[in-house]
Amino acid sequence: MIPRRLILASASPRRQSLLREAGYQFLVCPADLDEDRLTAEARLSPDDLPSYLARAKARAVSAQFPGDVVLAADTVVALGDQIIGKAAAAADARRILSMLSGTRHRVITGIVVVSDSGVDSSETVSSAVEMRLLSPGQIDSYISTGQWQGKAGAYGLQDSHSFVEKIEGCATNIVGLPITTAGRLLGKAGIYPEKK
Repeated sequence: MIPRRLILASASPRRQSLLREAGYQFLVCPADLDEDRLTAEARLSPDDLPSYLARAKARAVSAQFPGDVVLAADTVVALGDQIIGKAAAAADARRILSMLSGTRHRVITGIVVVSDSGVDSSETVSSAVEMRLLSPGQIDSYISTGQWQGKAGAYGLQDSHSFVEKIEGCATNIVGLPITTAGRLLGKAGIYPEKK
């Protein structure tokens, strides 16, 4: 019997790094989906949207890897009921950071693990973030680094310009993958990290 492989349905370097640091071996196969279209069609709350998108990614990739286990995740930032996605350009990143400056907001990640052998589990993790008040100069300085690209809310907890004053909940969730929760779901599917 050929052992099942772990397939990560994400191009995120942060998710890949977190999984590697936790000791997992995996292949990377990002799902080719129009997330903006799916988001618009779904019209879901910030608490429900990440799992919905993660499930769509997992199903799309699972069809390409019969017999293997697929891990997918999606992260959104929510300011109240408003979903803040990834910035499309520098001007959009500036707008998003100006909106989040001085606020308490949530980072919500949906994690889905599936395989064609009947494995199907999911969970949503939410963490609270308090961001300090940012000056236009601080925002411009950060934007010039390019670190905002590809990140929900246009910032990263791990970035060189840390804007975060306080977090409540899982720190790796804010980075992009709540690794303890992901590990629990992978364990249910028989996927474990390599012993160090």
